[in-house]
Amino acid sequence: MKLPISVFIITKNEEKHLAKTLASVQDMDEIILVDSGSTDKTLEIAKAYGASIHHHDWMGYAKQKQYAMSLCKHEWVLNLDGDEAINPELVAAFRDIMTQDKADSVRFWRNDIFIGKPLSRFSKKANNHRFYKKSKSHFDDSRMAHESASVDGKEIFINHAFDHYGYDSISAITTKNNTYSTLKANEKFVKGKRYSLAKLLLVFPLVFLKEYLLQRKIFSGKRGFILSVMEAYYAFLKEAKLYEFHENNKP
Repeated sequence: MKLPISVFIITKNEEKHLAKTLASVQDMDEIILVDSGSTDKTLEIAKAYGASIHHHDWMGYAKQKQYAMSLCKHEWVLNLDGDEAINPELVAAFRDIMTQDKADSVRFWRNDIFIGKPLSRFSKKANNHRFYKKSKSHFDDSRMAHESASVDGKEIFINHAFDHYGYDSISAITTKNNTYSTLKANEKFVKGKRYSLAKLLLVFPLVFLKEYLLQRKIFSGKRGFILSVMEAYYAFLKEAKLYEFHENNKP
């Protein structure tokens, strides 16, 4: 019997990894896919895996996900991107949490796949909460990137991980970092936040050291070094673009 869980995914041209995503959630009762204009094989793949496809013009990450969640029929919802996949251990954990009503929101590890394989087990993983009760959750539409649902209720952490293929290449990360840094800088600008000269000077080396040493990417060899540099550059881009927004919008 399928689990009474609604999976919701927003897509645009996700053919590269979408089959892995949808194959991993076949134990769920409902798969909602909101597409904003794919021109590749995204919709063909979605149909093959039984997803309920909805077309909606792009509104921004938070609003698009809020809309997708509103289409879900079940109380428990799982939000995935089209380049992520869960595993049977997570499915079993979801079943147990629902049966015993242990929480309203569940946080777990994200396993980034980079240049063909995961980072070292000694490198610190990011974590996300993607599984929660619909009635207690909403997305803050003032956030233009790195959006996450806010949940009014009890959150628990489980020691399981989902796989993330969106960082599988340097090219993919560079493209995402350029897009997201513009969105985050614009978000700060709209909220009236000022750039900082000190941050412009120091953010790159400080974030690099944090990622390479404190987040333990040093244990992932050359790949860990490359990722640390890219994280540092992303942090620098956000501050540099905030400066650019202020310069271009002087009275």
